[in-house]
Amino acid sequence: MAANRVSGKVMGRLRLASQGLLGPAQPGSVAEAVRWMTATQAQDLQASLLAIGLRVPGAGLTDVRAALDDGSVVRSWPMRGTLHLVAPEDLRWMLDLTAERLHRVVAGRHRELDITWADIEKCRDVALDRVAGGGSASRAQLFAMFEAAGQPTTGQRGIHILGSLCRHAWLVQGPLTGNQQLFVAFDQWIPASRALGRQEAIAEFMLRYVRSHGPATVRDFAWWTQLPLPEVRAALEQIRGQLVELEFGGASYWLSPEAEALLGDGVPGQRSVLLLPGFDEFLLGYMDRSLVLAPQHSDKIVPGGNGVFKKTIVVGGEVIGTWARTGTSRSAAVVPELFDDTRPLGAGAQAAFTKAAERYLNFLDT
Repeated sequence: MAANRVSGKVMGRLRLASQGLLGPAQPGSVAEAVRWMTATQAQDLQASLLAIGLRVPGAGLTDVRAALDDGSVVRSWPMRGTLHLVAPEDLRWMLDLTAERLHRVVAGRHRELDITWADIEKCRDVALDRVAGGGSASRAQLFAMFEAAGQPTTGQRGIHILGSLCRHAWLVQGPLTGNQQLFVAFDQWIPASRALGRQEAIAEFMLRYVRSHGPATVRDFAWWTQLPLPEVRAALEQIRGQLVELEFGGASYWLSPEAEALLGDGVPGQRSVLLLPGFDEFLLGYMDRSLVLAPQHSDKIVPGGNGVFKKTIVVGGEVIGTWARTGTSRSAAVVPELFDDTRPLGAGAQAAFTKAAERYLNFLDT
C-alpha cells in the first residue's frame, strides 16, 4: 500500500489509535488494556499506572492499583531487563523467550557483583520459604533475609538477585503496599500460564505488538523484545496475512487491518491533545521514535541522556513539549513546556490541554 495519504503526524495518530489512546476501540477494563498492549513499560510504577489508566475510559488510579492487587495484571522483567506490565497468563512464555538472552547480558555484571548460581539458588530457597502458602514480602524484608543468609545486597547485588529470581519465574511482584509492590511466589500468584512453542510464541508476540503498536517496523519489534532478527523475520512470514504493509519514508511499516481502515475515513485525533506519562509506550515502544518526536528535541525528553523520560504533550500525533504537575491536592496544576515557545497553543488546543489536565488530576483522585 502506498503512503499517498500519510504524513508523520498521521502515522503518529495511527499509533495512538492502535494503542487505545484515541478512537472508538479503547479497552473496557484495566486488564483488557494491559492484555491488548502486550507489554507496557513500567520501570516507573506511577507512570505506568497512568499509562494504563489513559487507555481505559473512566478509569481512575484505584482501578489500576486494584488490578495489581488482585493479580489480573502483573509487573515483572519480561524483556530488555526492564519492568513491564503484562497479563499474568503471558508472563511465563515471554520469559521463556527472552530470559536466556537476559541471563547472558547480565552475566558480566553478576561476575562484578560476585553473584554465583549457588548464591541465586540459596536466595531462591530463602525467598520461597518466606512466601510459601500465599505469603508475601517486601524488597526490604527479602534483602534482610538474604543478608542474614550471608548474601550481601549492597551495590545493586540485591536487586540483581531479585531480578534473577523473577526471570526464572520463582518470584513475581504482587499486591501493592503504599507505592511499593510485595513479592510473591510465581506459581501461587499465577496458577495458570499459557504454554507456547518458541516459533508460535514469537509469532504471537509480533502479531500482538503490531496490532497494539502499529505502524511499526520489523526492527522496531526486534529492538522492543531483543529477539534475534532472523527469528523475527521468520515470524513475520507466519503472520503477514493478518497484517497490512504500509510503505512510508522508504521503509516498510506493519499495522492491523483495523488501523489501516482508518485511513479511508480519516484518522481520528487531528485536534487531539494528550498528556502522556514518562516512559509511555507511544514514545518508548519503538526503536525509531522520529515519526512522532523530532530528533532535535530528543534531549528535551531525556535531558543529558540520563535514562529518565519526561512526561510528553502529544498534539495531533506529534510530541510538541513536556509537562509537569505543580502543587498538591487542591492547588495542583499542570504546566506545559513547549519545545517552541514562539508557537503557543491555539485556543482550541489550549481548551483540549485544559481538559486533558483535568482528566489527569481526576485520575489521581479516583
